Amino acid sequence: MSQVALCPKCGGKSKIKEEDGVVSYQAIQDEEAFQKIGQLKKAMEKFKAKAEQLEKELEIIKSKQK
Repeated sequence: MSQVALCPKCGGKSKIKEEDGVVSYQAIQDEEAFQKIGQLKKAMEKFKAKAEQLEKELEIIKSKQK
């Protein structure tokens, strides 16, 4: 993921890049933020589904041991 910081000129959130010791700031557009949020939501849903599946498997294993 990109590094995010406040722009010293406008005070808005921006992505920062450093090349050859020169730091450049690029304003974050709303569309970019929504796109990243969407990607994070999808990743969280996949993680949640896997966690639920593993919990069910763990319950089955525990019940077999008793």
